[in-house]
Formats: sequence, structure tokens, C-alpha cells
Amino acid sequence: MMASNPSTVAYQVMWNRLISVVEEQAQALVRTAFSTSVREAGDLSAGVYDTQGQMLAQAVTGTPGHVNAMADAVAHFIRRIGRQNICEGDVYITNDPWEGTGHLHDITMVTPSFHNGVLVGFFACTAHIVDIGGRGFGADAQSVYEEGLYIPIMKFAHKGAVDDTLVRIIRGNVREPDQLIGDIYALANCNEIGHRRLVGMMEEFGLDDIDGVATFILDNSHRATVERIAALPQTSASGEMTMDGFDRPITLKVQVTVKGDHIMTDFAGTSGVDKKGINCPLVYTKAYACYALKVAIAPDIPNNAASLAPFQVTAPEGTIVNALHPAPVALRHIVGHFVPDAVFDAFDKIVPGVVPAEGAGCLCNFQVSLRPRTDAPAPDHARRAEVLTFNSGGSGARPDHDGMNATAFPSGVMTMPIEATEHAGPVIIWRKELRPGSGGAGRMRGGLGQYMEVGAQDGHEFDIQAMFDRGKHPARGRRGGRNGAPTTIAQDDGTPMHVKGKQFVPHGRRVVMAFPGGAGYGDPGDRPRDLVRRDLARGYISVAEAADDYGLTEEEIAAVMADVANGVTK
Repeated sequence: MMASNPSTVAYQVMWNRLISVVEEQAQALVRTAFSTSVREAGDLSAGVYDTQGQMLAQAVTGTPGHVNAMADAVAHFIRRIGRQNICEGDVYITNDPWEGTGHLHDITMVTPSFHNGVLVGFFACTAHIVDIGGRGFGADAQSVYEEGLYIPIMKFAHKGAVDDTLVRIIRGNVREPDQLIGDIYALANCNEIGHRRLVGMMEEFGLDDIDGVATFILDNSHRATVERIAALPQTSASGEMTMDGFDRPITLKVQVTVKGDHIMTDFAGTSGVDKKGINCPLVYTKAYACYALKVAIAPDIPNNAASLAPFQVTAPEGTIVNALHPAPVALRHIVGHFVPDAVFDAFDKIVPGVVPAEGAGCLCNFQVSLRPRTDAPAPDHARRAEVLTFNSGGSGARPDHDGMNATAFPSGVMTMPIEATEHAGPVIIWRKELRPGSGGAGRMRGGLGQYMEVGAQDGHEFDIQAMFDRGKHPARGRRGGRNGAPTTIAQDDGTPMHVKGKQFVPHGRRVVMAFPGGAGYGDPGDRPRDLVRRDLARGYISVAEAADDYGLTEEEIAAVMADVANGVTK
């Protein structure tokens, strides 16, 4: 039994234990989820909260968009459910875009944690699910009502009894009912795992509640973050960037102001709400704006309510980064994933030499809706299926390191393996490889994008829902670095396609995609020669690029190519 006043060391041990608890919570979700977006890509979040709904710890596994948006969600659950209605054995659910994580395809579940009959905290988790009905996952809707089934904050289970009526309603409105209900139970189970581990920790340390450790976590996190902010230049700077949008360009404008104990990020001047589903609720904009600044100035301070609080975010209502109900928001991540690059454009003017060059930004996702061919009799084995795959372009070069190839920043979502994608339905990935030359030249080179070619098994046609950007506005280099390569998409017969929207692909045709590269950082002429030779040997750059962008001589190129012929690529 622990003393009534735990020491600082004991509190630190408990803090570390809580971080381990929520990581186990997240891994339980990965192991039990039905959707490939969770199992293979890690598009999820998990966290533990105090009785006031303040996030105390988050899992390392997961995405900033989920976890930072979910940081605000539990307070909404408490308000909507009502404290007097919170019971042991309850499980709560929602996919409300404005009180959850930004669109209907994310389901958030919250479970109150009781110990000896007393409420001691909450566990919450979020997962992206493949289908929620409606038009499907894409930008084509013109209001949130078209985008799928809306589940308000409500009880999925009351005192341990699941609401079977809710389950039947959900099953009746989605294309993949077994998969979705399986994901919901996986979410509920991972919260239960967190609850069990928390109770075990409390019993081990002799705690009746976690109020003391919560105060320790929040006070120390806030103080450490404020100290980092106070050490920055107390000034203001603006940033701006343009992205493709759906059928018209979108401009993000931001003013970052460092002032005393907080940093204000204001998106006044940003483009207005779009008629298509790429709008972003403020909760998701806030999640990525806070993330951008936190990784720039306080990456080593654990993420929780107090370490996020000094980062204040505002945006005028009706802008694309503060879209109000009933704006369509299915692809809110496309805009949201560009928020860090816009913030970095401003922050680089306040503290030079810290933030990276622009990268691919949003995930290079696409969803394939397969069905038996309609232009001729279909074979008996042909079937309908929904296959969602997450992919990445290159990340931007950093001040002292190259950008990462085919790696999602800022989302951190993993690229799905071909085997998992093809297992989900009658789809064939004919090609998936790095895209040489796509990383912008610089003292530090941008990360490479990738090529993908997708088709359907014989007897099927399909619609592809493209969710890309950077087609007309590639990643911009920083401090003399060159731009990354843009996105391209077309059918294999050369028929052009759009970077966004649902598009029909007839039987026998394939879709050929090239995902964008990250931009370079610094003058290419300053890149160390050994790194240029290494890139050429590995096929990351061409002979022409080695000569034209980096000034490699014919003799140097010949020596590298001779090494390659002999199997030496270091």
C-alpha cells in the first residue's frame, strides 16, 4: 500500500505507466479491428482522461488528427450524456464530425472507468472505418447528410447491455455491416483493456482515484510547454499556401503569434467553404495546427490536455478550415493535412532552420468500389466489394536530413501492404514502387513519392474514388530547395483522370498513379557529393538530375555507374 502522499518519483512512474496502458489499449485495437485502415495503416487513436474529460496520456500508435481532436471529444460526451446518467458498464459512441474527429468515417467510443464503484476517469478511442453508407468515402457529396449514417453521442451499451436497436440501424445502413460492427466491438474492447490496466495500477499503488497523478501530469506538462514558448522570439509572422481543391484552388492563410505563455494561430483570409466534401471542421484544423507547433518546439513533452492548451487556434466561421454543419466533410483530411505546411511557412520566419520543407501533405488514398462487369455477362465468381487503401507520397526534406520516402507526414498513417489490399476484395495492384526523381533537389533531398497501378480481377468493373492533391501545386522547397514532383493519374490507355472524385473504370482497364514527392531544403549545390553519388547508385535520381541539379561530373557519374554494375550501391 502506497503512502497517502506519493513522491515525485512515484508520480513519474505512474505517468509512465499510464502511457504504457494507453499504448496497450491501442495495440489491442490494432489486433482486433476488422478494417484494414486500422489493422494495416494504424488509422486510430487511444487515450485516458480524468473525471473532467481532460486527456492525461495518449498512445504513441495513432494519428495526430485523431488524438488531438479526440482530446476535446470526451468533454462533449460528458455534456451530452450528463454526469447523472454515467453508469458503470456504459459504453458511449459517436461519429459526429464536429464533436468527434472531423468526419462520419471516424467512430469514437468512450468508456467511463469505475474503481470500487466510483468514477475515476474515462478511456476513449477512435478508428477510421471503411464504410458508413451514403455516397461512400469521397468528396462528391454536397452536404453531410449525403455522406453516410450519423450517430449522435449516445449509449452503445448501458450498464453492460448493448443497444440492439442501434446495432440493427447501423447494420441496415452500411455496405460492410459485419466489418463495421466488428470494429465497434473492437473499439469497446480496447477501452475495456485500458480500464483493466488502470485498475491494476491503482491497486498496485494503493490509489482510490487518479486525481493526484492527473494534477502532476497536467501541471508539469503545462509548465514545460510554456517555458519552451517563452524562450521563442515574441513576434508574429504570416504563412500561405495553395492546394488543388476539388475544382478550384484553395488558399490557406495563417498568422502565427508568439506571445508570453501561448502561441496564437489565426486562419483569417483562408478560402471559404467548398461545395464538395473537402471541408474541415475547426476541431480537425486545431488538431493539426497544434501538432505542427508542438513538434517544432516541444516534441519531447508528452501529449495531453495541458501540453496542448498553450496552442490556441482560431478561424473565421465559413472558411474551409472552420466549416459548419451541414457542410460536406468526408475528405476533411485533405485540407487538414496541409495545415502544418501552412503553419510551418509562418513559423520558419520566426525561428529559422527548424521546420521541414513542404511534403506530399495529405494521404494518397483511394477507394475501389468493385462490381460484376455490366458490358458483358459476368462470371459467377464476380462480386461486389469495397476496398480502401492508404498510401503516401514523400515527406519534405528537413534542415539536416533528407525527406522520408513514401512516408505520411503529418498523419503518420502507414502505407497498406499489397497483400492486405488484395485480400480485401477482387482488386489487383499491378505496380507499387518508389518514384525516382520525385523528391525535390536540395542540400537535403525531398522524400520520393511512389508509383501505383490498380485494376480489378477478370469479370469486374469498378469506380475509383480518388482522394489526392498536389496535381497542380507540388510541394514547395524551403531556403533554396526545389519543388517536389506533382501527382498524376490516368487510365492505362492514356485517358486523363481527376485527382479527386468518383470515376468509372471499365472492365479490363487499369488506373496508373504517380504520387507526389517532398520538396528539397537548401541549395542543391551544397549537397555533399557522397550523398549525391549514393542517390544515383540507388536509383533515387537520374544521371541527368545528378548532373543538372547537383553538378556531378561525367567522371563521377561513370564511377558510380561502374559501381552499380558491380553491385555496389552504398
